[in-house]
Amino acid sequence: MSSFSSIFEFIRGLYPKSQDEMIPLHEPRFLGNEKLYLNECIDSGFVSSVGEFVDKFEQEIARFCGSKYAIATSNGTSALHAILHAVGVDRDCEVITQALSFIATSNAIAYTGAVPVYIDVDLDSLSLSPNALEEFLNNHAQKQDNQCINKHTGKIIKVCMPMHTFGHPARTEEIAKICKDWNILLIEDSAESLGSYYLKKGVKTHTGSEGIASAMSFNGNKTITCGGGGVIITDDEKLAKKLKHITTTAKVPHPYEYYHDMLGFNYRLPNLNAALALAQMEQLPVFLEKKLEVAKAYEDFCFKHGFEFVSARADTLPNFWLNAIKLPNKQKRDDFLTQSNAQGIMTRPIWMPNHQNPMYQHCQHDGLKNSLYLQDRIINLPSSVRIS
Repeated sequence: MSSFSSIFEFIRGLYPKSQDEMIPLHEPRFLGNEKLYLNECIDSGFVSSVGEFVDKFEQEIARFCGSKYAIATSNGTSALHAILHAVGVDRDCEVITQALSFIATSNAIAYTGAVPVYIDVDLDSLSLSPNALEEFLNNHAQKQDNQCINKHTGKIIKVCMPMHTFGHPARTEEIAKICKDWNILLIEDSAESLGSYYLKKGVKTHTGSEGIASAMSFNGNKTITCGGGGVIITDDEKLAKKLKHITTTAKVPHPYEYYHDMLGFNYRLPNLNAALALAQMEQLPVFLEKKLEVAKAYEDFCFKHGFEFVSARADTLPNFWLNAIKLPNKQKRDDFLTQSNAQGIMTRPIWMPNHQNPMYQHCQHDGLKNSLYLQDRIINLPSSVRIS
């Protein structure tokens, strides 16, 4: 009998399926007004980037996250790219981020012509380490004319962009202080962390609130989905106006003329997708509650059966988008992946660190000791919202 039999049986109990059905990693749930709103959108004739569902969704996501402004986009990657472009990141710049992330984090940086610089993560948060960030800057950067300059490349380190891995909040308060001291802008990749919070003296603060702006994703496998979709949240009015302008091809409003006053992008979320997103937002509190129940069940099981579950850190409330366990070594990880997937239980390793992909192998990094350690050990378990 496999040493993993107990956890496989537990997963089957959480997500009952017939013998020939795969248990997905994270499947969408459409349990509310999705069909109603989609029909209303179709009947209205406004199915592209203009329509009331886009406006309502932006208002609702801003309210939920506690931000002043929200700009809906076609996906999370376009949201990140738009922010970086709007704050002036270009080929003369570098952006500090983590290598242990989905490739979109690095791709958004590369779209601007800038180069990623990879900093290690903390073992508990799985996200960018403020200690590693400070050490890197002290060793490799200098302040010059109110800018942070990489001493080895001569380029401006313009932005630091941590990612909230699997919905576990990064240590952005500490990162923000370091960035302020070094004249670096903080942008948060919150693609996975809708519904994740910091808990400070009983007060809940949503992820994405420390940086100048934050980007989220609503891909088909996220906590809520509209097929694709993304959003930018910010409290900066000037930046919000610019982002809405450039994500709408930078078209200057006019009854009939087509005049575009700067480089823009066709990045706006279609009204059709926004209708789906709005219906999903109505169910988000229930989704988060049920996902927390699944995470607690996994945590209790792992504690009793000797598996190391990736738990919430003190003073954080993750959305547990994807639940994860940490195995002792790469061989155990590979055995688990092979056996679980062969038995119809979809599990996945954490991403290959971005610097191992051919287009980013030239990028500067700090050794990434923790990232490589986690690469060999972390596995994501099925994490869908359970239907009672």
